[in-house]
Parts: sequence; structure tokens; C-alpha cells
Amino acid sequence: MSWSVRIPADVEQDDRIVGACTARQVAILGGTAAILYAAYLIAGDHVDLLVFAAGALPVGLAGLLLAIGRRDGVPLDQYLLAALRHLISPKAMARSPEQGPAAPSWVAARSDARPAPLRLPARGVIGDGLIDLGPDGVAAVAEVSTVSFALRTPVEQDALVATFGRWLNSLSGPAQILVRAQRVDLAPTINQLLEAAGALAHPALTAAAQEHAAFLADLSARHDLLSRQVLLIVREPAAGGQDTATARALRRVEEATRLLPACGVTVRLLNAEAVSAVLASCFDPAAPPLPADQLAEPGEVITRGEHR
Repeated sequence: MSWSVRIPADVEQDDRIVGACTARQVAILGGTAAILYAAYLIAGDHVDLLVFAAGALPVGLAGLLLAIGRRDGVPLDQYLLAALRHLISPKAMARSPEQGPAAPSWVAARSDARPAPLRLPARGVIGDGLIDLGPDGVAAVAEVSTVSFALRTPVEQDALVATFGRWLNSLSGPAQILVRAQRVDLAPTINQLLEAAGALAHPALTAAAQEHAAFLADLSARHDLLSRQVLLIVREPAAGGQDTATARALRRVEEATRLLPACGVTVRLLNAEAVSAVLASCFDPAAPPLPADQLAEPGEVITRGEHR
């Protein structure tokens, strides 16, 4: 006998406990109702009912918006908490403030003149693109190509799923598949086309190259071009020392490099420069990537719009 089981598309969706409301929404709505009820018990005998209703209406609407509102897919209460943390957090930070330059004499009287320490889970990039996580071990980052699953036949799709399942079953530690969207800069391609256009053998080819460069420039000006990058991150704890964790992480990437090509994808371990660029872009995904010589040095003060 066989059964057909429907699996929800969003397995991380919050459970509904009261009607269509989640536990978070019930807590916000219940808390708002409790506050209004307590206010009514305190001021109900001293304030006219219409006046109390007029004052309670904004509070009720605020609680309703916090419960059901969303901004960029994030619940509104979490969005406001994140905004509050950003407002009260320091805006000037240094990786090693004690090694930074001393404050000038004219700002020595201010208690907030010194930059705050920048604490990150990553201590730095070591070896062949490995991320040093300090006491949490190391993480290896590899770039993975993609494959068109929908264009394959059912038999090929079953083979891809089976191969991918074998790799999942072989995992001996934490692994993450990260799909990133990043901006595409067409300026190098456009400049290369224009430089090569003059050396082409026929004027028609030159004109075609120039027209294509103009098309790319117009496309880049009118649209925000994005490309997708798929990263495979494996993490190993620091048990046995950093060298042992590094060897285990590299061995797991090698296993993925050996098994996943059967799915039609390739796995390439990123070098130190590429991993540094990925980490830097995580702090400001909308900005173009910075060259390595513009990254902040240890002890250098980091402010918004200057360093990453």
C-alpha cells in the first residue's frame, strides 16, 4: 500500500494557534487588550466613555499593526526592534580599539569619542579561503554551479535527486547552502568591447560591437541587474585544534567536489580573496564590491560609507 502525503511549501511557517493568528500575534493582541482593559479599570470612572474610546483607538490600531503588519517580509514588531537596536548602537567601531590612534585633545572630554569594539563571529580568513571562527572552529566556503532541474526528464530528475540525497546522507557535520543575489557590474565588459571594437577586421563587426556595448550600457542604466551565487558552507568545531578542524573542513569540501558533479554541478573552493569579498558584501549587499586595498585594517575606525 502507498499513501500520498502533502508537504507544505513553507516548512518554517509559524503555527496558527487561534484561528489564523500565530502565538506572536496572539501575545501582541492580548497584551494590547490587557493594557486597554487595565486603563479602563483605572480611568473608566473619571473619563467619559467617548473620550476614553478616542484615546484607546490609536493604541488598539498600533497593536493591530504590530501583530499583522510586515515590512520586506519581516514582522513589524521585529522590524521596529531592529530599527531601535540600530539607533542605539554605536556608529563608529574598530576591530581593535586599544590599538587605534589616540583621540585628539579637543575631543578628549567627550565620553563617546572612542570607537566601540567591533565583535564579529569571524576572526579572519585563513589558508585557502577558510573562515576562522575562533572557539567555534572553522568554516570552508565553496562556490557551486547550478543545474536546470525543470528541463530534465523525469528519469533524469530522479537520478539528480538520488545523487543529491546520497551527498546529504554522507554529511558528517553542519552544512549550509546559501543562495545570494548580487549586483552585476557591466562596466568592465562594456570597456572591453569598446577597446576591442577598433581592432576588428571589418567595419561591420566594429559597428556591431559598438552597438552591443551601447545596448549593455542602456540595459545597465535602466535596470538593476542581479546575478545569483550559490555557496556551500561547511563548518567544523574546534575540537582537536584548529589544524584538525581545518583538515576536516577541507576533506568535507573534497567529498562534495567528488559527489556533486554527478548532479551536473561543479564545486570550487573559494580562495582567501573571494571569501573576504563575500564577507565584506554581507555588510552592504547593495553596494558594489570593494577592492582589497580599501578594506579596513585592524584597529582602523569603521564608519558607514567609508570602509567595510
